[in-house]
Amino acid sequence: MRDSSTSLGMTKTCDKIIVALDVPTKTAAIGLIEQFHGQVCFFKIGLQLYTAEGPEIVREISKSGAKIFLDLKLHDIPNTVARAVESASGLGIEMLTIHLSGGAEMIQAAVDARKDKMSILGVTVLTSSNDETLRETGVSDKIDKQVLRLAKLGVENGVDGIVASPHEIKTLRAEFGDEIKIVVPGVRPSWAESNDQKRTMTPREAVQAGADYLVIGRPIVAHPNPAEALAKIIQEIA
Repeated sequence: MRDSSTSLGMTKTCDKIIVALDVPTKTAAIGLIEQFHGQVCFFKIGLQLYTAEGPEIVREISKSGAKIFLDLKLHDIPNTVARAVESASGLGIEMLTIHLSGGAEMIQAAVDARKDKMSILGVTVLTSSNDETLRETGVSDKIDKQVLRLAKLGVENGVDGIVASPHEIKTLRAEFGDEIKIVVPGVRPSWAESNDQKRTMTPREAVQAGADYLVIGRPIVAHPNPAEALAKIIQEIA
């Protein structure tokens, strides 16, 4: 496993926050980034925005000097995932997600296909899932065991970081120490609704538990004043 400290290094308080640009258009995304000038410089582009705007939105945001987390959760046959990783590597992004449930061969294909300093993050169990969701898909274990099983599979095959809910942070830290970076969605300030997220924590709780990065979308993006919401979260963590 390569040293992930270069591309996923220790961060200041504001650098721990990745704002999820969960909006439908380039105009809306750029407008948000302009509002956050000087507050945060790391942004997530997920399926909604990437499907609407394509790779060009990544290039456009990169021009501003922002760091980009491309959250596509790749899950396909190894060759297809490898070719997608190669394409993503050419966009100058910091991090890219794959689903660890794709198995060892797929994970290795993704890791081997990356270029430059782009980091591969392994997604364990989505924060919208619970034990019942796992049972529906044929997994009899509890979520914490499934998360750890998939995380071990990812680490064994070279991923740089793990994506998991805040509830699994301490388990992952106990197992891996500082060997990996932990990127955490499902972060909700006490004043925000949980929406469809089932396994959540506040930003301060998640940082105290050991998260390296917090991915926060709707509490900021859907707020009447996104910059004010982001400032409140930064203050809470600090």
